[in-house]
Amino acid sequence: MPLSRNETAEPIDSPSRRRLPPLLRRSWYGLNQAFRRRIVHLNLTPDQFTVLRTLLESDALGLTQRELSRLMSSDPNTVASLLERMEKAGYIERLPHERDKRAHRIKLLPKGKKSYEAARAVAVSLQGEVLAVLPSTEREQFLEQLTLVADACREAAEQGK
Repeated sequence: MPLSRNETAEPIDSPSRRRLPPLLRRSWYGLNQAFRRRIVHLNLTPDQFTVLRTLLESDALGLTQRELSRLMSSDPNTVASLLERMEKAGYIERLPHERDKRAHRIKLLPKGKKSYEAARAVAVSLQGEVLAVLPSTEREQFLEQLTLVADACREAAEQGK
């Protein structure tokens, strides 16, 4: 039986085909490195920026470390180490949780908000630069589709528990 236009005789993981894992990794790595270089003068890392953005866009009461880890799609141990450095730098503070004695509320401090705002301008510019490779009419659809892929990846990871 002849193959359709979308089918090839090659396996889905063949090196000659586009494969999701290497493409996602190459995209993330390139974007992360470009952002890192552009915000180094702010004494901020891309991961710290993500913490600041997540805190700013979330509950005004602050987030627990567990909530923050989930929202960032990051490992709890990595986030713990990151928060320790950010607290020492004066970007955030950890306050006792009102109900859970084992947890803390992580809140953004003015220095963190100021650093976030400076880095945000860089992030927005970089995103525009990267997305400019797509026709302007397709950019939002691409981001919507990438959201679907990211959600499917998270679901696959949670099913593996």
